[in-house]
Amino acid sequence: MRTIREAGEIFGPRMTLFADVLSVGFATAVACLPLVTAPAALSTACAVLRGVREDRPATAGRYFALLGRRLRAGDLAVGAVALAGALLALADLALARAGLPGGPAFALAAAAISAAAVVVGLRACGRPESVTDWPAAVREAARDTVRDTGGSGLVLLALAAAVLCAWALPPLLFLVPGPLAMALTAVHVRDAGPNPGENT
Repeated sequence: MRTIREAGEIFGPRMTLFADVLSVGFATAVACLPLVTAPAALSTACAVLRGVREDRPATAGRYFALLGRRLRAGDLAVGAVALAGALLALADLALARAGLPGGPAFALAAAAISAAAVVVGLRACGRPESVTDWPAAVREAARDTVRDTGGSGLVLLALAAAVLCAWALPPLLFLVPGPLAMALTAVHVRDAGPNPGENT
């Protein structure tokens, strides 16, 4: 990827990439609206941003084209499982707050399990296998979560930053999926080395 601004350019390549990330982020937010499409939407955003390393355009048009080609029943099933898991975690936390015996310990355990599941899910979205094979992506993401604790910490920090930005400025909710996808892609590339070998 070109990193030096040429003569006459107002914005350099990094600013162009930043704009592309925001564009892909908005497209991802729109694609996530049905909720069950969220994993496929985030996975597609990561695939589009990985293509920047091969000089492929990171545009909303390419994003929707790739999403339209890959969206299938398996993607919707993964989305349904993720949504059910989120609802279960919220129900567990609600029960812990109801004053039941051992509530604080249960809440701590539920929060730890939920955080681990979120990291595995996000790292799976960042892997190239998620475009065609979710089970393989989840297996590899689970291994990465345990083996690369630094990367898992970065994923949690990226998610926390996205949530904080959206909480502080609600309109950013439609843009933060782009930087989050960029962070997931960067963590995967950092772990995989200079040539991850995906074909997207």
